[in-house]
Amino acid sequence: MPVIFWLVPVSSVLALGFAYYFFKQMMACDEGTDMMKKIAEHVRRGASAYLRQQYKIVILVFLAITVIFSILAYGLGVQNPWVPFAFITGGLFSGLAGFFGMKAATFASGRVANACRTSLDAGLRLAFRSGAVMGLVVVGLVLLDISGWFIILNYFIPETGDGYKLMTITAVMLTFGMGASTQALFARVGGGIYTKAADVGADLVGKIEAGIPEDDPRNPATIADNVGDNVGDVAGMGADLFESFAASILATALLGSAAFMNYGLEVQTSAVVAPMIIAAMGTLLSIAGVFMVRTKEGATQKQLLHSLGFGVNFSAVLIVLASFGILYFLGLPNYLGIWGAIVVGLLSGIGIGQSTEYFTASAYRPTQKIAMSSETGPATVIISGIGTGLISAAVPLGIIVVAITLAYSFATGFSFDVASLNYGLYGVGVAAVGMLSTLGITLATDAYGPIADNAGGNAEMSGLGPEVRKRTDALDALGNTTAATGKGFAIGSAALTALALLASYFEEVRIMFVKFLDRPNELINGVPAIEAQFIDFVHHYEIHLMNPIVIVGIFLGVMSVFLFSGMTMNAVGRAAQKMVSEVRRQFKSIPGIMEGKAEPDYARCVAISTKGAQKEMMFPSLIALFIPVLVGIVFGVAGIAGLLLGTISSGFALAIFMANAGGAWDNAKKYIEEGHCGGKGSEGHKAAVIGDTVGDPFKDTSGPSLNILIKLMVMASVVTVGVAVSYHIL
Repeated sequence: MPVIFWLVPVSSVLALGFAYYFFKQMMACDEGTDMMKKIAEHVRRGASAYLRQQYKIVILVFLAITVIFSILAYGLGVQNPWVPFAFITGGLFSGLAGFFGMKAATFASGRVANACRTSLDAGLRLAFRSGAVMGLVVVGLVLLDISGWFIILNYFIPETGDGYKLMTITAVMLTFGMGASTQALFARVGGGIYTKAADVGADLVGKIEAGIPEDDPRNPATIADNVGDNVGDVAGMGADLFESFAASILATALLGSAAFMNYGLEVQTSAVVAPMIIAAMGTLLSIAGVFMVRTKEGATQKQLLHSLGFGVNFSAVLIVLASFGILYFLGLPNYLGIWGAIVVGLLSGIGIGQSTEYFTASAYRPTQKIAMSSETGPATVIISGIGTGLISAAVPLGIIVVAITLAYSFATGFSFDVASLNYGLYGVGVAAVGMLSTLGITLATDAYGPIADNAGGNAEMSGLGPEVRKRTDALDALGNTTAATGKGFAIGSAALTALALLASYFEEVRIMFVKFLDRPNELINGVPAIEAQFIDFVHHYEIHLMNPIVIVGIFLGVMSVFLFSGMTMNAVGRAAQKMVSEVRRQFKSIPGIMEGKAEPDYARCVAISTKGAQKEMMFPSLIALFIPVLVGIVFGVAGIAGLLLGTISSGFALAIFMANAGGAWDNAKKYIEEGHCGGKGSEGHKAAVIGDTVGDPFKDTSGPSLNILIKLMVMASVVTVGVAVSYHIL
């Protein structure tokens, strides 16, 4: 392997080292008054208790799936024997990424609130660098896992002389992405149900019925709400983007091994390691970008957004320059075109982020119009938010269309014949890597959001002065926008990554024929399988829109997306009903709560959210695992192709709509609370709170979970490809 490959493990160690440095730097800061410390400790205990319970369930699921994979590999011989081990490590590292990020966030929130007693800049920098712990842990663990597996498999898998060694290595590595996806889905769905059950209970009973502020210590659900921000938006998001980052790199590596297998081992190896090295360089530049974030006292929301954007854009510009040098050094054919695909991916990621910011930030017209609609009641708020969310989906969809077209065109040298197909698909995969290359700092801006939110809650519950609360409110409002932008970015990257994974599915079919089913001479579109190309397998399985099996698969994919969304929304509703009843019970049965003379039973609300999340997350999560297997058994490869097309297209659009509508409702409420449209406590404010409550499961449960659903269904199809090839009914 080329010497430059060693940049990958080195950058992973540096990322983890700086994550530890930022963590120690944060821990050295003062956590504030005794009350601030007490509140932060409540949140830490609740978050840790929830994750322990969740991991117990996830471990049982992983053991069951590992047994199934072992049977497929060692019993039926339709899977690589390395797959069960890769699956476990993917889940383990994904869980670790979420756990470490959550630990940093729960220790940071009280310290950020205390830093805001000094200045806005101190609070921003501490919150952002604490968020960077999550970002750098995620990219560090991904690169560590990828480089470790590449070295191990390169040593143990024998050379074949026909280019299939690297294809086999990357195909096995791709399957550890399924472990990461499975862990991420449980984290996202469970965390989303937890946090929104608490949030809805706290808002409906506390704000509307009792008329007390958000995060008021008299509200029994407020600690559970703060815990939920960490388990959903920190641990869940970390696990989510861990698998996005890993899947984009590994899918592109597999496509590169297929596209350049006839160029000789040296060029093929360069194509495989190129996405790994670009991701490693992006990680190093992300570390540099973190140090660029700072602001001034009294900064407006636009100025705060600019402060965060400067760090992200600094890293993005430098990775454009660095990736050109990397591709030139590796000597890839048409390196200029592949570099163009990377630039397209980066620009599309920025474009999706800017689009999300416009439709969700209170500084812009769409969110302000939702706030204005509150003057006529909650119905118009909900209608306006849904309309804004639907319109907002058009821009990211258009950006992805342009990105796919340009990335494919650049990588093929604007050649659209069948012979160039593999190069074009490699270009799409590289675009996904480009979009995620600066994930270390991009994820830091996302993890910053719940840290700032919890800091505001701590300031409110601790009774800090109005100047401090003003600063934490500014950071919190900024966090709502960065969280919405992060969700849009995650969903956009999921679309490009899923398309690369879909292409990888057919390469897995080819490997399955040649290496594991021992059918290398079986004719595929009139060509022996060992000589067949991607397009030959497409023709062999009749993957076209006149094949009713493909159409059936597309409808099943759309059905899966809507079924999953409905189930997760209803799960939040059921858990929230229990929370509302409990908060009402405590207000009535515990004397002195409203006067501040008695402490609510916070632990009871935490237990209700925990139990509700654990119970409700199982069935929606298992859907993503079992539907691809069942479709493969019944309809075979053609059915799976249709299923994945339907899932990717409908899931991407619905996820953008839900995330943006929810974010806009949330910031419309914040906009009113800043003194606009009647201000806090007005009838318009109450209407906006209801809109925000409707939007909570949109933006924090169903919407962000969909991008994991998309990738997990593709991953499950990839891992069980041998079943679809060997045992399908139709």
